[in-house]
Amino acid sequence: MKLFGTDGLRGRAGEFPLDSGSVRRLGRELAERLAEDGPRPRVVVGGDTRESTPRIVADLAAGLAERGGGVAAAGVITTPGVAELVLEIGAAAGVAVSASHNPYEDNGIKIFSSEGAKFPDAWEDEIEGRLRGPDHAPKPTGADVGRLIPRRHEAEADYAAHAEGTFPFDLRGLHVVLDCAHGATYRVAPRVFESLGAKVTVLGAEPDGQNINRGVGALHPESLQARVRALGADLGVAFDGDGDRLICVDETGAVRDGDYVLAICGRHLAAQGRLSQRVIVSTVMANLGLEHSLRESGIRVVKTQVGDRYVLEEMVRIGAMLGGEQSGHLLFLDHATTGDGIVSALQVLAVMRESGQRLSALARCLTKFPQVLVNVPVRAKPPLDSIKGLHPRLQTLEGEMNGVGRILLRYSGTELLARVMVEGQEQAQIEGIAQELAGIIHRAIGP
Repeated sequence: MKLFGTDGLRGRAGEFPLDSGSVRRLGRELAERLAEDGPRPRVVVGGDTRESTPRIVADLAAGLAERGGGVAAAGVITTPGVAELVLEIGAAAGVAVSASHNPYEDNGIKIFSSEGAKFPDAWEDEIEGRLRGPDHAPKPTGADVGRLIPRRHEAEADYAAHAEGTFPFDLRGLHVVLDCAHGATYRVAPRVFESLGAKVTVLGAEPDGQNINRGVGALHPESLQARVRALGADLGVAFDGDGDRLICVDETGAVRDGDYVLAICGRHLAAQGRLSQRVIVSTVMANLGLEHSLRESGIRVVKTQVGDRYVLEEMVRIGAMLGGEQSGHLLFLDHATTGDGIVSALQVLAVMRESGQRLSALARCLTKFPQVLVNVPVRAKPPLDSIKGLHPRLQTLEGEMNGVGRILLRYSGTELLARVMVEGQEQAQIEGIAQELAGIIHRAIGP
């Protein structure tokens, strides 16, 4: 089984590959790979608020130092904050320790290149190959041993200044509710929005090491919706554990996911002649309504497989500046090198400021097709085509939809889940299709 998925390496904290020995070895192998491009590489390391994160950071730092690397410790910081610091100090790489939206028992390792972008698949494959082979990485001694650079206390301030610099307005007169998921944004997000003049109410900002993402954040916006309605706030913003996702809640309490952000910002930028190539990159999970909305404004949509790394690769290839996922990973490449929830929220607010419209009004540009997503726990991930009876039934059901809608079956890149996504015109029909296909998968490979 591959160690690196669509969003880095992820697993149960304390178990392979996130046991101390394996993490330390990963640090050494990463430093060995980086040393090929220059001696004594410097690496930024930081992470989220999980109770396992400090131990993993320490093991990584030890491994990097054993191979002669210098470690710039950033403490609790968002994943995009790590990427920005790599650029800020000219580091050879950055490592964010986080399992994003997963529960606290899990953790993960995301590696960024010197350009602040996620490591390409080929580089991750090379690191993985090193980990699976004999341990031949040299171990320097004496003066050649790497060192831990004292914790960068200004790391949070540097990142906050960068985020604020992407917003050429102020937020005076606006009431914004932030849900920080008890994660990495719990200090820096309130700091940014208050600095820009907003009235800020904060949820999910009391991390205890175990409550990250628990009933809060981007995957659980219910409390945020209720608070926005109760307070009469102008906007609700939910982040995930490591701060690279954004889910918005408009002033009526309605959830506005990544598809809405792409439609709103894409159409606004295109109308001002500021959308590079008049193209947006999304994934196969995007709602069909997004493509219809953007096409009305003469904007082309290019789709990739699921994973913000693949969205980014395609954006770079074709020269696009805006892209992202329905899940809230959004890429504004004129402002950041990776998905950044805080920066993305500020770009939505910039459209609100420039247009003078509230988010609910802006969101009318997108009418979504009914969509159902069912997650099926699995014990293994064999090719879906090999599951007995699944493919013939899929073909039959697609035929019954008469070309209006679609069915997408895929495995999660980070969890033991199969995802069944169905879109169509009738809610009852797509729910029935999704449950039937999920049942076939569960009976074949469920736990």
